[in-house]
Amino acid sequence: MEVKDLSLPGVKFIRPKIFFDDRGFFRETFRRPLYYQAGIDCDFVQDNHSFSKQGTIRGMHFQRSPGQAKLVTVMEGKIFDVFVDIRPESPTFGKWDGVFLDSALGEQIFIPVGYAHGFCVVSPQAHVCYKISNLYDPLEERNFCFDDPFVGIHWPVEAPVLSDRDRKSPFLKEAVK
Repeated sequence: MEVKDLSLPGVKFIRPKIFFDDRGFFRETFRRPLYYQAGIDCDFVQDNHSFSKQGTIRGMHFQRSPGQAKLVTVMEGKIFDVFVDIRPESPTFGKWDGVFLDSALGEQIFIPVGYAHGFCVVSPQAHVCYKISNLYDPLEERNFCFDDPFVGIHWPVEAPVLSDRDRKSPFLKEAVK
């Protein structure tokens, strides 16, 4: 497994080994000891799966207390995955970065607590699965607008497909109050 630290603290890009033969392929999508050795020490308690069409943006989402770490895997398709530091006391507050994740390459991203997460589907469709470190709590769920000028995310889509919730989201500084 290849693990690379990304530009913001604690965020990691992961490329597991894939074993191909005449039948197809096999890959491990999670093995706790290997991820622990790579600096990912989470007890994941819930798995989620979303299906989205090309041009869809889902985000920017996070949970307040106690927060959620995420391990994101694209099972089919390709996405542009984005993370934003939402810790007001952090020197990188409001900074973002993004990576393309492709199911054909088995790529994953680990996003620790303290970050908002979102993605844009760049293939005809995508199935995205992610493990989270704390159970979903609708009372702690928050989001901010995908096009907040303070954050300035450069999305690879002109006219995104959005949910009503994502379309009507507040700005980051309001969302973290």
